[in-house]
Amino acid sequence: MEAIKQFSSSSPDKEAINKVSNREKMKAYLRNPLSFGLFLLVIGAGILTFGVLICLVGYILLKGIPHLDPGLFALNYNTENVSLMPALINTVIMTFFSLLIAAPLGIFSAIFLVEYAKRGNKFVNIIRLTAETLAGIPSIVYGLFGLLFFVTALGWGYSILAGAFTLAIMILPLIMRTTEEALKSVPDSFREGSFGLGAGKLRTVFVIVLPTAVPGILAGVILGTGRIVGETAALIYTAGTVADIPESLLSSGRTLAVHMYALSSEGLYMNQSYATAVVLLVIVIAINTLSGFIAKRITAR
Repeated sequence: MEAIKQFSSSSPDKEAINKVSNREKMKAYLRNPLSFGLFLLVIGAGILTFGVLICLVGYILLKGIPHLDPGLFALNYNTENVSLMPALINTVIMTFFSLLIAAPLGIFSAIFLVEYAKRGNKFVNIIRLTAETLAGIPSIVYGLFGLLFFVTALGWGYSILAGAFTLAIMILPLIMRTTEEALKSVPDSFREGSFGLGAGKLRTVFVIVLPTAVPGILAGVILGTGRIVGETAALIYTAGTVADIPESLLSSGRTLAVHMYALSSEGLYMNQSYATAVVLLVIVIAINTLSGFIAKRITAR
């Protein structure tokens, strides 16, 4: 595998592209007004996006940090401390079980579509179209489906389990599509080299292709995790809004995002709602950092 990677990274075309300096790139842009205009649009979009992000994060931190106090991290919730700790624990539980259901299904489905299904197969095209359609459906629709199927038809009631399955269905297309794109990005020369060395299909997929695609797969899992942590509409209809630590998976419980929504909608604890947003932001950043670190360690092997 290392020999295959070294062969790919030593491509003369890639080295030639990397040798172009910024001054030469700028001269090339200036020779073509259209390219220079596109360059300015890209730079402007980047600055605008970065500026909006800084303003949003700064606003949350300024409004929330002054109201972070020990009472918010008490183990039990009441109207005096408005503790977010039960919601924090529920968020971890909900994220774990949702990923436990969605990640294996999404990754193995993508492996089948890319590595085993025949290219151009109509059935595969239908699956991809369905996944793209599901990815664009509003989360409240998933919530209503979870309410009708998991909560009512299966009799699970408002519970962590119903919420986890609903979120798993919601993020499944995202994980599947990102994994599929990550697998497609692995050069065919890797597979051909593996087959040339006598490895079978299964060994090639799990020893050569899958480790190479890990950063892309983790990117999908990270995006799915972010959607779980920030989801409210689907969970209000399936997991409920009880502000306690659940006794079992069939107990109701609210996540941090639902907790923040409940506090802000009541209008009585706005400061605590901003403080919850700060904790939520820190958790998302921590998850992204940890996932990036894991991906770097895996690809460095």
